[in-house]
Amino acid sequence: MFENLFSKKAKPTATKSKPKQLVITPNKKLTSSEKRRVTRAIKKAKRQIQAKESTQAAIPYQSINKQGICKVNEKLYTKTIQFYDINYQLAQNEDKHEIFESYCDFLNYFDSSIHIQLSFINQTVDIVEFEKSIDILPQDDGFDDIRLEYATMLKNQLTKGNNGLVRTKFVTFGIEANSIRDAKTRLERIEIDILNNFKTLGVLAHVLDGVERLKLFHDVLHPNSQDKFVFNNWNLLAGTGLSTKDFIAPASLDFRETDSFKIGQSFGSSSFLQILAPELTDRMLADFLEMECNQVINFHIESVDQASAIKTVKRKITDLDKMKIEEQKKAVRAGYDMDIIPSDLNTYGHEAKSLLEDLQSRNERLFLITVLFTHTAKSKQELDDTLFQAQGIAQKYNCALKPLDFQQEQGLMSSIPLGNNQIEIQRALTTSSTAIFVPFTTQELFQGKSSLYYGLNALSSNMIMTNRKLLKNPNGLVLGTPGSGKSFSAKREITNVFLITDDDIIICDPESEYAPLVTTLGGQVIKISAISKHYVNPMDINLDYSDDDSPLALKADFILSLCELIVGGKDGLSAFEKTVIDRAVTEVYKNYLANPVPENMPILEDLYNILKTQPEAEAKRIAVALEIYVSGSLNLFNHQTNVDINNRIVCFDIKELGKQLKKLGMLIIQDQVWNRVTLNRSQKKSTWYYIDEFHLLLKEEQTAAYSVEIWKRFRKWGGIPTGLTQNIKDLLASREIENIFENSDFIYMLNQASGDRQILSKQLNISPHQLSYVTNSNEGEGLIFYGNVIIPFVDRFPKDTQLYKIMTTKPDEVA
Repeated sequence: MFENLFSKKAKPTATKSKPKQLVITPNKKLTSSEKRRVTRAIKKAKRQIQAKESTQAAIPYQSINKQGICKVNEKLYTKTIQFYDINYQLAQNEDKHEIFESYCDFLNYFDSSIHIQLSFINQTVDIVEFEKSIDILPQDDGFDDIRLEYATMLKNQLTKGNNGLVRTKFVTFGIEANSIRDAKTRLERIEIDILNNFKTLGVLAHVLDGVERLKLFHDVLHPNSQDKFVFNNWNLLAGTGLSTKDFIAPASLDFRETDSFKIGQSFGSSSFLQILAPELTDRMLADFLEMECNQVINFHIESVDQASAIKTVKRKITDLDKMKIEEQKKAVRAGYDMDIIPSDLNTYGHEAKSLLEDLQSRNERLFLITVLFTHTAKSKQELDDTLFQAQGIAQKYNCALKPLDFQQEQGLMSSIPLGNNQIEIQRALTTSSTAIFVPFTTQELFQGKSSLYYGLNALSSNMIMTNRKLLKNPNGLVLGTPGSGKSFSAKREITNVFLITDDDIIICDPESEYAPLVTTLGGQVIKISAISKHYVNPMDINLDYSDDDSPLALKADFILSLCELIVGGKDGLSAFEKTVIDRAVTEVYKNYLANPVPENMPILEDLYNILKTQPEAEAKRIAVALEIYVSGSLNLFNHQTNVDINNRIVCFDIKELGKQLKKLGMLIIQDQVWNRVTLNRSQKKSTWYYIDEFHLLLKEEQTAAYSVEIWKRFRKWGGIPTGLTQNIKDLLASREIENIFENSDFIYMLNQASGDRQILSKQLNISPHQLSYVTNSNEGEGLIFYGNVIIPFVDRFPKDTQLYKIMTTKPDEVA
């Protein structure tokens, strides 16, 4: 008798029993026929022993192909889809109800011919490898000391969460067929339907191919292990005689204990969830998934044929009615009131009739559910602590987590996402009762390499690392009251962009807050004011302005906005005035277009002189309006550019611009940004543009229209604009704000004033629970909107760093 102890490379051992088919007499010479029989018997015995003692043989599947179709046994073929989380726990009640109803529809899709397994895997990863994904490598450019400090900060933040624990979710579905050819077509049809159902739920999902499924099996069978999954070439199987199981099997499996097992160097235990509660809550599964331990939770779901289910329930009702009559007869014989019968009979009778009504009248099916837990740990004590914690959660919801005594091997193998349940412990539940185990909690945002840091998830304490370039529209907004940390958040992102990318950065700084950081990073601070000697020429033109538009046409559009802002008036420029300006623009750039050298670049005075020579009265009116900006007291923008506007990081400091010039200055800066974006486009380089006090641009129709143009077109040109504002009411008062919001897939929302909260709640569909994270919140706390994902965050940048001293704007800390 062999022990239930498997080792990956166990050698065959001799058995005490003799083969019954062959008897050998001592000292007798064997014939050729007998020798062949002996050889065959020995080979057969070796195969049987190896089959019993190899860990490969313990893994219950036969084969798997490149497309991810696994042949589990002679009849069962399965595929696996990985799906991702959505914000369920933070959603509004009506949204929760909608998600729940959609998930019920998702479950109802599966008929009795489809085997379903939902798998939730929490697994620790190699922390050293994990740290590499957030590390910032030195570049020997003079800023490596800043990189080191920022990278150290990131690693310290990593320790505050459980980013070393990766949570993944899968649905495995299978059908019975006579061959893989027969199974393939139907599996693909089911796969398409499942993906469409996930899309309806707003859930991202993708199908695992063969290598991805093998890696998943490997991860489940190698908990707490540093063993790498090395299979990546199907040709390895052809010439070596190896099977796919050789690449995923653990070093050893030991099932000698009744309620636990050993897998490699790890200790494990498989349990089943005994559902005792008459009612369950949708928080139960979430509480299990939030445990910080290695665990695999599986729901094996088997749909019961609707006609069979109704027939079974009716039979049970008949049995209960029969028992009720018998009890009534006993009561009459004993002289009691016949209505006095055991309470259990009444209870079960009502429940059975209610179940029948659900199956017949409501959109409910009957499912047989097996809920399995497999926990693993590095030591027996750690495993016991984990089991105690899990059992406590089960008891909180009036359920019980029971060890699978003498079925540990079957429990472990049923935890592999193969779609094969070896545990015959089932509980019948309706669709809505099954759906109460909602597999969604809250999303994480951790995209690893080349991502920027935005704080810690307020729910899980995991790092939020995202790449805005991956969004459909990377445009962003940073919203918050004074002192909530808007500019600090922008500076942190600017620093991160500077340290890990080659992108250019331009800042419009109305409050003179960014100069220390820009100077530290070797950038150019351009002070624009009446007393400054820094000049930026609004007539600068880039001949590579666009691949598909005329540079002159686009420049004319900017000059029209400039003149409209200068001329002012309720109705802006008339059609005649626009025609005159367009003609003057063509004339003013003739010399430069003929010979594009810096000294031929026109200035505002050249446009003014050409307008004066035009015969129309409208031209004279525009020229008079321009005069104060050419030869008058506001002639700041009537000079050739004399600063390095091509530096990688440029900050336009417009704090000292007077009220008359501030909007004009911001418009001119936007045109300079357009110039840079178009230059970088040909070099495949992104341009980040930060606009503080963004509401100022949206107050005037001309600057608002120009801003909307940036928000609409920057994405195609590699531009990433970000607007910062504290005055939400002023922002939302603009007619253009709808275009800004619709074209912003990234919003970093900090503490909000009471009136603003209600406006934003309606505008962005924020639930009351989510709104609590921007209500009287501390600095660096709020909500991050990344595409369809909404996550509460906390950003506590360490104050003992040099970077913090450079980035802070608090008066006492600056001093």
